[in-house]
Amino acid sequence: MAQFCGPSSEDNRRMNKIQEIMQTEPAPQMRDAPARRAVTRLALADFRSYAKLDLTVTGQTVVLTGDNGAGKTNALEALSLLTPGRGLRRAELADCARNEGAGGFAVSVEIETPSGHVQLGTGIEPQNGAAASRKYRIDRESAASIRAFCEHVRVVWLTPAMDGLFAGPAGDRRRFLDRMVLSIDADHGARVNALERALRGRNRLLEDRLDHAGRIWLDSIEREIAELAIAVAAARFETVAKLIALIAQGQDGDQSAGDGQFPFAELKLEGEIDALVETRPALEAEDVYRRILHDNRARDAAAGRTLVGPQSSDLSVRHGVKLAPAAQLSTGEQKALLVGLVLAQARLVKAMSGIAPLVLLDEIAAHFDPARRAALYDRLGALGGQVWLTGADPSAFASLAGRAQMLNVTPGAISALDGA
Repeated sequence: MAQFCGPSSEDNRRMNKIQEIMQTEPAPQMRDAPARRAVTRLALADFRSYAKLDLTVTGQTVVLTGDNGAGKTNALEALSLLTPGRGLRRAELADCARNEGAGGFAVSVEIETPSGHVQLGTGIEPQNGAAASRKYRIDRESAASIRAFCEHVRVVWLTPAMDGLFAGPAGDRRRFLDRMVLSIDADHGARVNALERALRGRNRLLEDRLDHAGRIWLDSIEREIAELAIAVAAARFETVAKLIALIAQGQDGDQSAGDGQFPFAELKLEGEIDALVETRPALEAEDVYRRILHDNRARDAAAGRTLVGPQSSDLSVRHGVKLAPAAQLSTGEQKALLVGLVLAQARLVKAMSGIAPLVLLDEIAAHFDPARRAALYDRLGALGGQVWLTGADPSAFASLAGRAQMLNVTPGAISALDGA
């Protein structure tokens, strides 16, 4: 990851663009505490390890404990399917079906909202060799897509698989960034998928010796790529700009002197396409990128892929107090910084949508000492949304006694924890 230096002319242009965005669309303001919006019932059928589950949920904080492999993460994954995307495991739909089942699965929740209870359901029906088609229902009526769920629920999460985010490949950070964008912009996933399809189409065309008709088609697909690429990059940039503004205002709580347990992050997008979006109007950026695609055809053909575009961008992160790149921090510091970033994301979702999101934190307490756990639980309580926590050791959640619904997970079942 790039070293951070003093402000350059590019940095100044970037900050000017951020300020321009915030002038045309005011910085997200935290709204008044929303009315309770929480899952009150979770029902699963043939989902992962659950043949059948009907769980009544009473807590604003829900703690799932149990042995490794008992099915704690499976329950969180079911909840993550209430939002656009592929869920917290990024799994294929068929992989979510119980191995001993008929090949389909169903996830149903009842959610308490300011206007009353709403039932959301999703899943796939058993298929005889055909590709599974996902279904969506709201109050038992068919919905066109998962985007309709966004009127009722938003979801953010953190899993152990994300622990290496800062030191891992740029692709992991792009997916994390796109997940942040998707949590406030339900159409972002469709744009990203369309861009990926168009890039694959261009790559195939570049493999061939093109005649006149082929070159016309290549011009057309590059025009489509330019439009999609600038839209994707702009959505990422605007989300990061809003997050930066939220942090700068101190509204996320991570920047205050406070307990210092979860430092705030300084964020920066890096890539040629990001520089275009940051410094030029959208139509001009599209024209420039289309010329880049045209001029780089030979190089891209030799590489077998399109080298310049949002598919090669990176999200650089540094510790907001130490001003050190996140990749250079200790493992514990990286985890704390990542938690702080996810907490800020949850507050951004609340600020932009008016919905305090479900927060799903898988095996979150294992790496923290008691002081940091206490700070985490306090900050989660201040978010205003329902929080689901998992862990193998019930003692890690002892300080939540009386403040959370404590549940025990065994293979295929969830029940009240003894003594809770």
